Amino acid sequence: MRKLVITTFLTLDGVIQAPGAPDEDRSGGFTHGGWLVPYADEDLGRFVTAWMQQATAFLLGRGTYDIFAAHWPRVTDPQDAIARSLNRLPKYVASRTLKSAKWHNTTVIQGNVVEAVRALKRQGTGEIQVQGSPGLAQTLIANDLVDEYRLWFHPVVLGSGKRLFGAGAVPAALKLSATKTTSAGVVVNTYERAGQLRYGEFSVDEQTSTQRLFEGEFRAS
Repeated sequence: MRKLVITTFLTLDGVIQAPGAPDEDRSGGFTHGGWLVPYADEDLGRFVTAWMQQATAFLLGRGTYDIFAAHWPRVTDPQDAIARSLNRLPKYVASRTLKSAKWHNTTVIQGNVVEAVRALKRQGTGEIQVQGSPGLAQTLIANDLVDEYRLWFHPVVLGSGKRLFGAGAVPAALKLSATKTTSAGVVVNTYERAGQLRYGEFSVDEQTSTQRLFEGEFRAS
């Protein structure tokens, strides 16, 4: 069984739209494209490279696919681990309008993307990595298909733009399994599935001190 991993850059208010360039995605009147670039450093490149080497396949939305396909096939340096992974490994692009794909080893998913992804997860082992692709990511989240999140929180607030978690997100508990910080102040958190969401309430009476309250005197269901 393969693991589906969403890896994405986002702001503190959850925006993932157009991190890399002003004209990357101006839909919805978005004017903040390129917000990631001032925070790119050697740590970012090192972390991205390490994670991409764990991939066995990539799953992309149409917009992200077009950006990647316009750039990465032209990067032919055999020492570039990111280019090597993206150009060599299977790529699946979810699109209702794209009929065929020229980028090597790319398959277009034109039908039911949810069923197609379920089938892909059953094939082999390793990671299917989703890069960017906000619309696709929300579909995967809404259908409870995501096994792990690698979220790059940048010290930026935008107030508008496409977000990772939309209104259709399925309530779920997650476990923080790793955290890293880049020299530019980007916090990279890895979250894994942790079963069903749990609820509880604080049990407070006149004898309960604040210290005891936050040391765990509450009931969880």
